Amino acid sequence: MATEAFESIVEDFEFLEDWEDRYRHVIELGRAMAPLDDALKVPATKVDGCASQVWLHIAPEGGRFHFDGDSDAMIVRGLIAVLRALYNGVPVDRVPAIDAQGELARLELQDHLSSQRSNGVKAMIQRIRETAAAAA
Repeated sequence: MATEAFESIVEDFEFLEDWEDRYRHVIELGRAMAPLDDALKVPATKVDGCASQVWLHIAPEGGRFHFDGDSDAMIVRGLIAVLRALYNGVPVDRVPAIDAQGELARLELQDHLSSQRSNGVKAMIQRIRETAAAAA
């Protein structure tokens, strides 16, 4: 059920043998993402439950799910990039059916993130699912 972009990240992770290399790769994914316009960093786009500042601007287009995001923490920007690869381009009505935790488990992220970061990822996924369900 994963997108081609997410499968590409899974393949990259298979070639990276240790967690430090994977961690750096996640950070690089975040660096490659365009920053979110400051005008979109408002209370309505802020995600509560994250240790760092996180904003998700969700704007489905043409029946497909799309969001952009940003954070003041580089690893979290990378996690946003991973979630974008998992969700962007998926039909809006299919977003709630994606087993995000199962897909992310393929990257073994849960084993290497602090509990605060893991809770932040869960909060981002919850926001994505709720917004998609409302839009569907």
